[in-house]
Formats: sequence, C-alpha cells, structure tokens
Amino acid sequence: MNGAYLLLIALALPLAGAAGIVAARLRPNLREATTLWCACALFGCVALLVPLVLAGGRPELRGFEAMPGLAIAFRVEPLGMLFACLASSLWIVNSVYSIGYMRGNQEQHQTRFYVCFALALFSVMGIAFSANVFTLFIFYELLTLVTYPLVTHHGSTEARNGGRVYVGLLLGTSILFLVPALVYTWHLAGSTDFRPGGIMPAGVSAGALLALLVLYMFGIGKAALMPFHRWLPAAMVAPTPVSALLHAVAVVKAGVFCVLKVAVYVFGLELLAGSTDWLALVAGFTIIAASVVALNADNLKRRLAYSTVSQLSYVVLAVAVLAPLSVVGAVLHIAAHALGKITLFFAAGAIYTASHKTEVSQLDGIGRRMPWTMTAFAIGALSMIGLPPAAGFVSKWFMLSGAMAASHWLAVAVIMASTLLNAAYFLPIVHRAFFRAPAPGDAGAVHGEAPLPMVLALSITAGGTLAMFFWPDVPLALARQMLGGG
Repeated sequence: MNGAYLLLIALALPLAGAAGIVAARLRPNLREATTLWCACALFGCVALLVPLVLAGGRPELRGFEAMPGLAIAFRVEPLGMLFACLASSLWIVNSVYSIGYMRGNQEQHQTRFYVCFALALFSVMGIAFSANVFTLFIFYELLTLVTYPLVTHHGSTEARNGGRVYVGLLLGTSILFLVPALVYTWHLAGSTDFRPGGIMPAGVSAGALLALLVLYMFGIGKAALMPFHRWLPAAMVAPTPVSALLHAVAVVKAGVFCVLKVAVYVFGLELLAGSTDWLALVAGFTIIAASVVALNADNLKRRLAYSTVSQLSYVVLAVAVLAPLSVVGAVLHIAAHALGKITLFFAAGAIYTASHKTEVSQLDGIGRRMPWTMTAFAIGALSMIGLPPAAGFVSKWFMLSGAMAASHWLAVAVIMASTLLNAAYFLPIVHRAFFRAPAPGDAGAVHGEAPLPMVLALSITAGGTLAMFFWPDVPLALARQMLGGG
C-alpha cells in the first residue's frame, strides 16, 4: 500500500476508534473489543511503514496552509517512526491492562476513559508524524487537553487539584515559551519545516540561537525539566493505566521526542556546539534532585513519578552532550524507558488491585504471593538502573560512551551517580518483596495475583524489556538513520 495512504489511515484510526467506543457505550464487551481492535489495527498500519522508512522512504501528507510557512503537514521520518511504533504497540498492552484494572476496581466513567485514551493516541500520531513545528505544536497542545479528563478521572478534590497543576503547568509553559519559540523560528528561518541538519540560516547570532534553545527546552514542559516538573507527580492522582499512559505511552515521551526532534531537525547538532552547557547543568541537576526525592518517597507511585522526572532528563542530557553516540542513546532510551516504566506502573496497579497497598513500606513479602507481578517489577527496575539483561543497559551504554567520547565529564559523573541512586531506591523494593516476611497480621491480606489481563499485560512489557536488550536492531537502525540524514 502507498505510504501516504498508510499515514492517513494511522492518523484516522484512533479517531474512528473513539467514535466506535462512544457508539458501543451501552455494551461494555463490545466497547472494549472496539478499543482492542482499533489498537491492533493502528499498530499493524504503523508496522507496515517501518520497512518503507528503513528503505529510505519518507511518506508525506500536506493539508491547508494557515499562513505562508505555517502549514498542517505530516511526514514520516526515523525518529517519528520509532515513537509511533512504541505508542501504538503499547496502546494494545495498556488496553488489555485497562480492562482488568477498570473492571477489577469497578471504576466509573469507563467509556469516557477509553475515548480519551483513543484521542490521546490520535494526538500522539500527529506529534510523531508532524512535518513542521506548527503541526507539532497543535497536536502537542491537543494531547494536554485530551489527557486532562484522564488525570481528573476520579472527580475528587485531590484529582481536580492535580488536574489544575497538570494543565496549568503544561499550558503555561507552552504559552510563555513554546509559542514564542514557534514565532521566533518562523521569523529567523522563514519556515518551521523539519529538515535533517536543521533549518536555521547562516549568520544567525549565537545569542539568538541560545535564546531560541532556552524557549524550546522550557517550553516543552512535557519533558519535565526542573523547575517545570511538578505536573508529573501531581498527575499521579489518576488511575494506574493513566499513569502508564502519562509515563510510558504518550505524554512524557512526547516531551523528550520533541526535544530530540527540535535539536536534530530545527537546530542541527553542529549548530548547537557551544550553546548547550547550561542545558547539561539543568538536566544533570534534574536527574540527581529527582532521584533524591524518589529515594525518600514511601508512596510507590510517587517514587515512580520522580524516577520518571529523572529518567527523562537522561534524554535531555544526552542531547546536550551533542555526540552522535549519546544522541543514539537518547533515542534508544525513549524506547527502553517506555517498556521499563510501563511495567513498573502496571505492577503498582496490580499490587493496588490485589491488596490495596500503595506504600513501599507495606510490600514486605508480597513477592511470595504475587510472583509474576514482582518479577516483572524487578525486570523494570533493572532497566531503570541500567543493568543487563534489561533494555536500559543498552541506552545507558550508548549515552555513557558518547559522553566519554566527547570528554563531557559532567555527563559521565551524573550518569554514574544517578545509576547508584536508581539502585538505592529500586532494589530495596525488590528485597522487601522477595526476602522479607510479611508483617504480623498481614499474611492473608493478599490472596494472589491481580486479574489475568493485568498480569498478562505486565508480563508482556517485562518480556519486551528483556527482548530489547538482546534485539535492539530496529530502534538502533532508526536512530542511526536519523543522524545519517533522516
């Protein structure tokens, strides 16, 4: 099939799925079957684009032009291809998990939940395949709006407060920084189209480049650079499948994806030389500070949330190093973190569903009664730390190799120190689960695993985390093709 048609179908399928879910709202089995069918069809469509892109094809679609140089346009390039594959495949697994979670916890407003999930994937496809900053901006903002009802799903005061922080910070950073960055890019380059090697014209001053880089890095609030990170832990009031969506499938991945896309296709790595020292400091501080907060958090989802803040800044730090190897590592880390972190959140949700436990201090001996869940958690934890045989080892290896090749010793020190911190806040959870006896009176509190769909989903993502360690070929090929002129 023609690549442009596949691109159009990939954009249309989540919208069709949302409409189908609404139509089936009175029949839960059909509603959830529609969700699964749409997720599988989207992944199949996206997967068909992979060989075209690896062979050098770049399918395109162009829509209307709002102003000269500002058009709604889509183009499939290697980085977007990886993001689309990741999001579409994890939507399937997250949908399976959601069925078990939403039914197991008798959640309200399930139709709205599945509709917003489909609309979030529509936004992600638009971000992944955007051909210019203007299109990227539109779908980036749409993603914020359609995920707001998911964050506030429970309707409690805590959920509404968390939702206000979520939407306030993300829209605020966009209005204050990202909109000026879009306008300034258009002013400097006369276009916002993404182009390998960047679109900045010769003769742009170092001051102008620095100002534009600052606007983009803080305007992309979904990358959670400090001090604009609080939306992420605030959003943990949402149901666990939403947390998985925020941390693995869509929102935060959209943030670091945008950071990479802007660095490679708006500025170009060569042009950024000498302009990223401040960015390395901010990213390094975020990595260490968030790790320290995670180390002291007893609430499991809060610990995972601050772990995400830290892990995202690995991507930003790798970009700031500007070495080809580190940028390849940044691309791989998007995939590795997605697989590992969704596994961890799935496990947290399974623990809550089976035992209603939410604190790390409550997990003594739980691995003996939930072995599948806690083994998957251990695999996800290994990936976050960066130990074999988990995917996080591969991405950290490339990032560390690139930093050493560029003699960027700050980045080397941050990666090594944060790896120790990661181990300090993840390994005690695994130790508690498997090597401590349950607390007195707690022996019968957990009767077994969570519902089968949840255990199946977390087992699949844990398996994917291991598989990427042994077979990283496709993400690695896409990352290298991106730097080779993608």
